[in-house]
Amino acid sequence: MKEALLYEKLEDEKVRCNLCNHQCLIHPSKRGICKVRENRDGILYSLVYGHPISANVDPIEKKPLFHFLPGTSTFSIATVGCNFSCGHCQNNSISQPAEEDIGNGREVSAEIIAALTIKYNCQSISYTYTEPTIFFEYAYDTAEIATSGGLKNIFVTNGYMTREALLTIKPYLHAANTDLKNFNNQTYLKICGAKLDPVLENIKLMKEMGIWVEVTTLIIPTINDSPEELTKIADFLVSVGKDIPWHISRFYPHYKMTSLPPTPVETLHKARAIGLSRGLRYVYSGNVPGDEGEKTYCFQCKELLIDRYGYQILKNNLKDGKCPKCGAVIDGVWDGSA
Repeated sequence: MKEALLYEKLEDEKVRCNLCNHQCLIHPSKRGICKVRENRDGILYSLVYGHPISANVDPIEKKPLFHFLPGTSTFSIATVGCNFSCGHCQNNSISQPAEEDIGNGREVSAEIIAALTIKYNCQSISYTYTEPTIFFEYAYDTAEIATSGGLKNIFVTNGYMTREALLTIKPYLHAANTDLKNFNNQTYLKICGAKLDPVLENIKLMKEMGIWVEVTTLIIPTINDSPEELTKIADFLVSVGKDIPWHISRFYPHYKMTSLPPTPVETLHKARAIGLSRGLRYVYSGNVPGDEGEKTYCFQCKELLIDRYGYQILKNNLKDGKCPKCGAVIDGVWDGSA
């Protein structure tokens, strides 16, 4: 256990967790919504510090990040727990654990995570699979050590952290892929048990902070696939920055949503067309290997810049971050020393 960051002590040994926008009021011997932060005698503890449930070497394209160090590997870690309860979660076995399974397993220090990242020739660490906000103390310590060693740090996140949490991690956070699950507050509450507005505010805040931002929306039939809702998402992203890459991914039945069909590929194509027509420079289709929407084109002259198949880069024609044909500067972080 480790004493938590970002909480306040209240009367009668209650505490208020200020790590995410649930801002749970936690009574003694109780836990927050994420299940991994417990009040013990008026002190809030992280129960998962130093206990990763998963550690893998991934292509950075899997996060997905297409404009941040493409073609490199990232060391991906997660602990159990989540502050959302998404009915379509692909990692529900670790995001929604039984309480007795929390904090088990071998301890792995932040220093070891950073050393393994270097050992496996990764240029970055991704805090992913579950929600990095709920293992914030572990992520923070690891990210600080990693940054001092020249490594980059990435959050793959639902975007529900507080402003205070983002300000705290800002010196050590270089990129984030944020899920924008839909554009309807009632749907957010029903599907995820959370609200839309904090996610929107955090996308804007990360952009303002200079963190490289990409956004993913999983298109779920009958839930968020209407042209009207997709247009609202695209318009919001354009208002924040037309340079934000938008990943629109194909849904496959899973967890509590096995009664819904997979997303038709044509729906992804329509969504991509909407995003581009509203002014976004880069819109990608995901979970459809070989699709035209996996490729990066110059927003100005439409030259093919990066050819992909799934998570594999087949060819990268960028020259110092520019289009070789027209010279346009292509938005992204292409150099690990930047």
